[in-house]
Amino acid sequence: MSSSVEHAVREKYGEVARSVGTKGCCGPVACGCGDPISSDLYQPAELAGIPADAVAASRGCGNPSALVDLEPGQIVLDLGSGGGIDVLLSARRVGPTGKVYGLDLTPDMLALARENQRKAGATNVEFLEGTIESIPLPDESVDLIISNCVINLSTDKGAVLREAFRVLKPGGRFAVSDVVIRGDLPEEIRRSMELWVGCVAGALHDREYEAKLHEAGFVEVDVEPWRVYSVNDARAFLAESGFDADALAARVQGRVASAFIRARKPAVAPCCGAGCCA
Repeated sequence: MSSSVEHAVREKYGEVARSVGTKGCCGPVACGCGDPISSDLYQPAELAGIPADAVAASRGCGNPSALVDLEPGQIVLDLGSGGGIDVLLSARRVGPTGKVYGLDLTPDMLALARENQRKAGATNVEFLEGTIESIPLPDESVDLIISNCVINLSTDKGAVLREAFRVLKPGGRFAVSDVVIRGDLPEEIRRSMELWVGCVAGALHDREYEAKLHEAGFVEVDVEPWRVYSVNDARAFLAESGFDADALAARVQGRVASAFIRARKPAVAPCCGAGCCA
């Protein structure tokens, strides 16, 4: 991630973390609650027992823990774990014999997440400080990687996906929610740091996302847009970032979507006969 983008992300999400509990549900907008990207992602039953501050800090664009079946004893890594909502949801499902790591670069978010962990009584959770381009875990150490509207913030998405591939065990799964672009966006939106931090300007084209996953070594790649944004949705997030929403909204109609992105690291090939594994 370039230093300017990393600084902007750290500042924006630090502000979000500090605002929790002081400015209603949302605080500063950064893919925030009530916007067309982050609203209505979790079912009320899922959130039972999840600390309110973890919910308030959520700035995602999907529900990655619901994308795959989790089994007791599995090890999960959440890239860009924020206030910890997806970590805590996953921790329930892997149970006391499993473990969930949350990785985040923002000290204020990490402090909030650890407090939410304490409130939830989650003993199978560990939050790590670091960047998603350089994951502080050993090779082949996790069964599943999730992420929620974070990889699009990186300026080196290839590095993120290579690192994800490195830390996954053979046969491990990659199941994230992210914003993708379908078609071309106006250049003024691409240049906007505010919209980058807000999860739009830095997003990959859907086919480019697929290509980068294949380049990193993944197989069974699938990018599934599930929420495509309308002119009215576009008008909302453009206005928040200081653009002439009426002038630009029609030019982004249908070109921004939240997607479920799934892939798998190949399993180790079985030995096929004498001498083949030498």
